[in-house]
Amino acid sequence: MIRSGRTIAAIATAVVPEEGSVGIVRLSGDKAYAIAKKIFIAPGKQQWESHKVLYGYIHSSKDSRIIDEALLILMLAPRSYTREDIVEFHCHGGIIVVQQVLQLCIKEGAILAEHGEFTLRAFLNGRIDLTQAESISEIVGAKSPLASQIAMAGIQGKLSNPIKNLRLDCLELLSEIESRIDFEEDLPPLSQVVILQKIQDFLHRVKKLLSTSKTGELLRSGLKIAILGRPNVGKSSLLNSWSRSNKAIVTDLPGTTRDIVESNLIIKNIPIKVLDTAGIRHTDNQIEKIGVQRTHLAANQADLILLTIDAQIGWTEEETEIYKKIKHLPIILIVNKIDLNVPDLSIIPSEIQEVIKISAIQNLGIDSIEEAILNFIYKKNLIAKNVDFTINQRQLEILIRVKIAFEDIIKTINNELPLDFITIDLRSAIKILGEITGDEVTESLLSKIFSTFCIGK
Repeated sequence: MIRSGRTIAAIATAVVPEEGSVGIVRLSGDKAYAIAKKIFIAPGKQQWESHKVLYGYIHSSKDSRIIDEALLILMLAPRSYTREDIVEFHCHGGIIVVQQVLQLCIKEGAILAEHGEFTLRAFLNGRIDLTQAESISEIVGAKSPLASQIAMAGIQGKLSNPIKNLRLDCLELLSEIESRIDFEEDLPPLSQVVILQKIQDFLHRVKKLLSTSKTGELLRSGLKIAILGRPNVGKSSLLNSWSRSNKAIVTDLPGTTRDIVESNLIIKNIPIKVLDTAGIRHTDNQIEKIGVQRTHLAANQADLILLTIDAQIGWTEEETEIYKKIKHLPIILIVNKIDLNVPDLSIIPSEIQEVIKISAIQNLGIDSIEEAILNFIYKKNLIAKNVDFTINQRQLEILIRVKIAFEDIIKTINNELPLDFITIDLRSAIKILGEITGDEVTESLLSKIFSTFCIGK
């Protein structure tokens, strides 16, 4: 993974046929400037200066064939993303042109970048730490404005700063304790009460960081909601009305939906993945049976179920059978088609607390569904209020180890064991904290983290 000293090249923008007016090819390394000089013609008296835009043509150095009319941006080290020389060719969008430019760069001595290699070089060259690198990946994949905002806060160091400060405070305490051990006769004793207070403060700070994990997971993955019910209760109509699209096929024939249809929505900055599922019923149709099996699987993987019934028919024995299989899950009951009938809700199970009446066809009641979902999120404490940053799964696992180390120190102090025992767990906590920011990290871990990035980042 780590290939320092080589000039890397990659397409840095999404490449979709006939979509996107600009495509960017990026170079980073010692040869970037020389390669650009070979394949880019800047007419007139334009100066090749750092952080200036040049206009010109990209051409093959072998046969002088013009590939594209483009812009070039030169960013010389250390004032660049990687702290190496970087060149960006801003070409016409599409597939063919950017691929031709990339191949020209490789023919002139660059090698194809691996996933996340530009950001890895930024980390290895000290421009960013590991939490900032992960935040860069998260801002690219952000599913809502709030997720993007929190990722930007991570890039700015709002996550790494409290972790680095905690690590420095731990190092300071370790130094104080070790000095008392080494120079016991020359220095005044260090109060166990003072040590305990400091460790309790460290533990409190770790718990505060840990408390952001649920919000982070929700913003990254989104809340998964499954729409369940018998055939023809209006599940697909609900999805179409909610998402303002025609993703799901709607007919009067039962069993129309045979597979899971997904729609990604945003409710008050929170990403939601809504799954329209096949109607649950007994059937001899093999394809429909597979659809029903997938429905049950989706239900068990969902965070919340929207159990949908038909207001014209009400709650039936079939709903009772469905409810028996999902009653262990969070459920909101959706009574659809209220424009056609006033529903009888007297036989609905008393355990179902949330009942919302809608007409999917007339787009009535969708706001009430969204409000109920938000109430569910806040009741479950899935999102923290006024959150500045969040931790990801890797950071969560590391901070849990740090928490355990601090708790072990508190036990050591309470058992009145010698200071040497405290230093063991304190050193461990310091080392573990370094794994979050990258002060303590292995090449295999770096490969694992950066392999999830896109190639041009």
